[in-house]
Amino acid sequence: MSIVRLLFSIVISASGITALGLAQSPVPAPDAATKAEQVLAEARRALGGDKLAGVKTIVASGRTRRVRGNNLVPIEFEMFVELPDKYVRIDEFPAEETDPTSSGFNGDALIQIPQPAAGPLPGRGMSMPPAAGGPPPSLPGGPPGATPPGARGTPPAGPPSATPEGGRGPAPDPRRARVTALKQEYARLSLGLFAASSAYPLSFVYAAIGEAPQGRADVLNVKGEGNFTVRLFVNSETRLPIMVTWNTPPTSVIVTVPGQPPPKSIAPGVVVVTGPPAPAATAPKEERDKYTKEVLALRTKAQATPVEHRLYFADYRDVDGVRFPFRLRRAIGTETTEETTFDRFRINTRIDPKKFQPVK
Repeated sequence: MSIVRLLFSIVISASGITALGLAQSPVPAPDAATKAEQVLAEARRALGGDKLAGVKTIVASGRTRRVRGNNLVPIEFEMFVELPDKYVRIDEFPAEETDPTSSGFNGDALIQIPQPAAGPLPGRGMSMPPAAGGPPPSLPGGPPGATPPGARGTPPAGPPSATPEGGRGPAPDPRRARVTALKQEYARLSLGLFAASSAYPLSFVYAAIGEAPQGRADVLNVKGEGNFTVRLFVNSETRLPIMVTWNTPPTSVIVTVPGQPPPKSIAPGVVVVTGPPAPAATAPKEERDKYTKEVLALRTKAQATPVEHRLYFADYRDVDGVRFPFRLRRAIGTETTEETTFDRFRINTRIDPKKFQPVK
């Protein structure tokens, strides 16, 4: 299937959601927290009520199609969940000559195959299933596009330096940072599966009513440890979760020269801005320094402008009395980056403890 055809089918099925707008209806505190709990209770009833509460394990399998440049990368996956705090996703790449990969956590311990290198570990954007709702493994938005000739790109912010500023204090644990990233991505997925998160505690407050062509959605502000913040959208009629949104800095900033054609391929999450005319090579140092400062200011401003990420939940089906979303879609801004289709969910099935063997 071509990318155009894939994206067209996605847009048609989710057009009502992507057009979602918020009609602010402030709810005074502490009523906002009480209202949020009411919405969550209704969502959990819609997802299965007592049957949902009785879920102890989940084994799921399916397929993910991830946009990479102008190509779609097929991924076949299995996902294992043992509540409250064990999760792993195993990915296979049929079109690539690579071994399967695993990512997840067992409590606060990292699960990763192949095992991480000695250096800092990058956090995945998770594609849940690859995550929920990514990265589970993660739902990455794809690799940044190459910076074209004449353009200046700012790479995405990397993980913290292994040595704290000033050389003081213990070095940060990259495995812990990776586990935190995986738990956050899993928390986004959990909001669509359970309207709750056991592995990564969250707090909820009611924010607003979202207006969409297909109806209304109750919007909850969700916060977790550190700076973890997302918004959960619950359909006002079906009471099912339909979307989670969150903001991050751009993955990269490309500064182009005036008159330069835009890059032919721009990865989702990359921001392109037009810079000032470049001075001649023979220009005075003051002019060249001024140009450098202007470009730096543009990059800084662009990096400070958040980019919205979206994880959509759709096609809820009954599985032994519990309703699970059989289709997930991830987007950065207006660009779809990943679509996941579940083939099967099994609940309360025994899972081999070796599946959750952490990195030693």
